[in-house]
Amino acid sequence: MEIKTPAVRIEPWSKDDFHLLRAANAPEMTTELGGPETEEQLIGRHQRYVDLSADRTGKGRMFRIVLLPGEQPAGSVGFWEQTWNGDQVYETGWSVLPEFQGLGIATAATIAVVAMARAEHKHRYLHAFPNVSNGPSNTVCRKAGFELMGDCDFEYPPGQVHRSNDWRLDLLKP
Repeated sequence: MEIKTPAVRIEPWSKDDFHLLRAANAPEMTTELGGPETEEQLIGRHQRYVDLSADRTGKGRMFRIVLLPGEQPAGSVGFWEQTWNGDQVYETGWSVLPEFQGLGIATAATIAVVAMARAEHKHRYLHAFPNVSNGPSNTVCRKAGFELMGDCDFEYPPGQVHRSNDWRLDLLKP
């Protein structure tokens, strides 16, 4: 079955992308993530994204999602190193601004980031941990080819444990 997704491009996160983090920090965008962050937390996250995107050691990358053909910034997607159940893996996550949700943009961007993580040839698995109640993000995982490993307690942000689904994609399989 072919998955129809909109045309998107993912571009390395830059210092000029702070406005996307601020737009995604709205209460309706952060209910599954423990609520909005403070300005100080946003500044710190932005710097981590910039640093991760500049890193070429395989620790991961962050990207802005650009909807084509109009070149509209629509959100963010990325992957980063994580220790999960004693193994070094990549974790992925995404955020699509409200006006672009429901169009398949998160799925298209996640499929693009899978290709980037696969190209690193560093870790076998890429995981995603959406809350069990987050239907849209769980659908993204399924459509992007992840396998549901089960549910788990997952801490994010630090100090807040959520019941999440553990989705895993084998980066060694095409």
